[in-house]
Amino acid sequence: MIKLFSSDDMFLMQSLKSELDALAIPYMIKNEYASGAMGELPWQDTQPELWLIDDTWQARANQVMDALMAHSVSSPGDKEQEWVCRNCKEKNGAAFDFCWQCEHQRHEV
Repeated sequence: MIKLFSSDDMFLMQSLKSELDALAIPYMIKNEYASGAMGELPWQDTQPELWLIDDTWQARANQVMDALMAHSVSSPGDKEQEWVCRNCKEKNGAAFDFCWQCEHQRHEV
C-alpha cells in the first residue's frame, strides 16, 4: 500500500475519492472518523489519509490527484490572491469582495 494523500479538507478528500471511484482505482481511507479524538491524540494522528491498495495504480492515481489539485488551486474566480480595484486602483486583500477604499465590487476575470 502507498499513502497517496492526506488532508483535513473533507471536500477535497471527497472529490478525490469520487474521481478514484469513477476510475475504479482501489483505495482505502484511514482516520476518516478520527477527528473526534483530536485533543486526545495529536492532530497529525487524526488527519484523514487516502491509501492506494494496489501499487500498480499509482501513476494513474497521481495524475488524477494532480489534475484535481491544479483545478482547485487555479479555478476561475480564485480568491487566494490580492486584487486591484478597477475603479480606484487600490490593492485589496484576498478576503475582500468589495474595495475597502471606494466600495466598488470585485471584478472576477
